[in-house]
Order: sequence, then C-alpha cells, then structure tokens
Amino acid sequence: MPDDYGQLLDATIQHLEDLKSRGVRNVAIAPGTLRALAQPAAKTQIPNPKSQMDKAAPPPSSVQSPVANRQSVISAPALDSRPSTLDKAAAFAALRERALTCVKCPHLASSRKSVVFGVGSIDAQLMFVGEAPGADEDEQGEPFVGKAGQLLTKIIQATGLSRADVYIGNILKCRPDTPGQTAGNRKPKPEEMATCLPYLHEQIDLIRPKVIVALGATAVEGLLGKTLGITKLRGTWKTYRGTPLMPTYHPAYLLRNQAMSEKRKVWEDLLAVMEKLEMPISEKQRNYFLKA
Repeated sequence: MPDDYGQLLDATIQHLEDLKSRGVRNVAIAPGTLRALAQPAAKTQIPNPKSQMDKAAPPPSSVQSPVANRQSVISAPALDSRPSTLDKAAAFAALRERALTCVKCPHLASSRKSVVFGVGSIDAQLMFVGEAPGADEDEQGEPFVGKAGQLLTKIIQATGLSRADVYIGNILKCRPDTPGQTAGNRKPKPEEMATCLPYLHEQIDLIRPKVIVALGATAVEGLLGKTLGITKLRGTWKTYRGTPLMPTYHPAYLLRNQAMSEKRKVWEDLLAVMEKLEMPISEKQRNYFLKA
C-alpha cells in the first residue's frame, strides 16, 4: 500500500471515529470519491479535499497528518482549521445533549426544571455571557427571557442586530437552587461555576465569536476570576481565551437604576463593541442616552 494512500486512509478512519463519538451517523461523500474508493488500492489515489475543488491531486508531500489537519479528508472543502458547517452543527448538538443530561451538581440537577444551554447563532460574531438562569429562564429553558432579558433584547436591537444574530449563554446552565425560598435568586458559588465552565468553553471554541460581552459582576468573576469589580472594569477591553471581552453592567442593574447616565455607560460599552466588529454606527446611535 503506497504511503500517501495509507496516510489518507488512517486520517479518514480517525475522522469518522471522531464523528461517531460526537453522535454523527451520516456523512456526505462525493460520488467521485465513492467510485475511487471502490477501485483497487494499487490503481487508485484517494483524492484529498483540495483535489475535490480543483480536480488536481497534490503530491504525496502535501498530504497533512490528522494531527495537523483535523478536517475530514472526505467532506472538508479546504485544508484549514475551521470545522465544516456540518461538523460544527453536529459538534454543537452533541455538546447540547451532554449539557442537557448533566448531573455533575446533584443539588442543581434535582431542583432545576430546565438546563438553559444557550440560544442564538452558532456562527455569531458577538456573544453575550450572563451569570445563571433565573426563574423565568428555568421555566422556559432559554437564557434572558425575563424582564432583564427583554431589556437585553432591546439593547441588541439598538445595535442593529437581533437575538438570532448573536449567541446568548450563561456561566451556569442550571438555576442556582434556593432551598426554603419561594422567590428570588442567589449568586452561583465558585465551585458551581468552575464545574459548569467547560461547557461554556466548548461553546466559545465552536462559535469562535469575534467579541464576548460579559454581563455583570458575576459573569466577569466567572470568566476572569476575582477582579477590581464591575464598576471599575466596565468599558475596558479584556481578553478571554484569545477573544476580546467587554465587561459591562447586567441589564438587571439598569432595571434597578434607570438613571440616563447609567444607561449611557452601557451603551458606550456597546458602541465600543460595534466599533470592534466594524459595524456601521449612525449619528442617531452615537447620541443614544445623551442629555438633550
């Protein structure tokens, strides 16, 4: 068996095993590839992804190992480090399934109604991260659907985007239990956030947003650890897992403190985010929440 054929076969098997472990059961294969696979090994050179695009098989030296190239040698459109749309959706679905059945925090698993995984586009350039679900979110299984969530939706819309354009998640995917309480919420414990954070890491790694907005002090603490506090941090760019991160006030804070000056601070943070994303900003948008 020629060396290049063996390398490609090994890479194919490894990739298919990886897809299988993530729950993928069907893989699209080009008819030409199927015909090539049916030929005897001595007479066939299995096409790599680039050859499916330009119909020119590369020399053996250009074949990448499965470590250097995590793409499928069958279905990937090009040799780069980004997963294909099919692979990304499948990986995200598998991650969601794992999160929905998670019982790593037994006290949270026993008291929750829903696992609030996240909502929005898995191709979003902008990602919002809050602290944990509240009663409304636990009931509906979606983050930021209560009064604070409705305000967040208005803030997103003011930038010219919609909830469907961004991705919204939380540090904690279960509502913190409140034994003995009939209402209200509590702050997630550090150990709870540490246990749940790997799910968020996987979401970030799959989505690859260009900017993350951390909503409130607890979200900032969960992402960056103990800090100077949200009052001093908001409006200052940080970096999280290689992604620019903007800390700002939680929408719930603006519901408690409706001063125009506080609304303007949050809006200035969002203007900075829009500039970072190279989004168009109108004069009207620049003047939101400024005194007449």
